[in-house]
Parts: sequence; structure tokens; C-alpha cells
Amino acid sequence: MPRVHPNLVPAAPASAVVDGAEEAPTTLTVWRKSLLFDCKGFTVYDAKGNLSYRVDSYASENGDEVVLMDAAGRPAFTVRRKRFSLQGEQWLVFAGEETRRPVYAIRRNGRGKTMANVTACAGGASPSYEVEGSYARRCCVMYDGERRAVAEVRPSPKEVVGTDVFRLVVQPGVGVSLAMAVVVALEQMFARPSLLRSWST
Repeated sequence: MPRVHPNLVPAAPASAVVDGAEEAPTTLTVWRKSLLFDCKGFTVYDAKGNLSYRVDSYASENGDEVVLMDAAGRPAFTVRRKRFSLQGEQWLVFAGEETRRPVYAIRRNGRGKTMANVTACAGGASPSYEVEGSYARRCCVMYDGERRAVAEVRPSPKEVVGTDVFRLVVQPGVGVSLAMAVVVALEQMFARPSLLRSWST
């Protein structure tokens, strides 16, 4: 069993700049385990061990719709699978619980090094991203349009065995909630077995 030592008190948001210093990357510890009994999902902690996000899959057992919640249980993003007859499927990301207008679409990509494309839907004002690497090995990087690494999934610390605990490092200027929503979509696309999706559906 992975050793995770969280504090369950929601953390107060940290200020972006402290005494003129540059904002540091945000490092989260992602645990592929729900806080709820007999439920699948994620529990995510910040660097101080405070609860940051959680995902609980009790509402949709086939994984077609998953809600990413913050520490207080407020919906940050909803990730919904959309199937196409010829083009396969993609995962649409909606702000909060609103499911009419997606803000991002995430599609699996089997060409070259790119494993997934994250495309902005809201009029092109938001940036788009590419994800390269291997989610199965918990080793992948999200790049922006200028090929800057903006978020990275890293294997678990040395004292933790297996892939159920890993790190998500998000660079300043990128929404941490969005990066976590991308992880939720990658779990649905690439994890075997997935916590959030039944592969028989």
C-alpha cells in the first residue's frame, strides 16, 4: 500500500509572488484512491500535505462523465467522453458543472511522440497544448504552442512503489485545475485498467 500522509484540512491559496520572488511551480501528489468508501477516483494533495482536489466516480460508473472537485467539494471541471462514429472519441472539458459549452477538447493522438492534443474550444482565445510521453509509466509532459513544458506527470517518489501515487508539477501561468483535468482525461484514455472508466463500454 503506498504511504501517503495527508492533512485533510483544505489549504488556503498561496500568493503568486512573495516579497518580489518569482512564483514557484506547483507540485501535487496524486493518489489513485478515493476518500470515499467503496468508490474509485483520485485524491490530490499539495506540497504541505493539504487536500487540493478529488475525483469520485460514484456518479458515473462507465466513466463517461467525471467531475474534478477542489478541496471544498466545488466542481472545478467536468470531463465528459464524446464518441464519434468514424473519428473515435474525445474528452470534452467543461468549466464547473456546466456541460453545454466545452472550454477544451482532449483527443488521443497516436502519431509520433504526441499521445494527446488539448485544444481550446472557446473561440481560440485560450492556448492549446500537446502531451508527450507515457501516462502508463507516469512520465509525460504537457507543452504549450511554443514548446515550453508547462506541466509534467512524474513517477512516484522513491519511497513509494507502483504507479498509484505520482507527482504533477505545474509551471506558473498555467491553470493547476486544467492540468489536473488533463490527468483525469489521460487516466480515461491510457490507464489499464482505468479507475474511472469501464473498458467494456
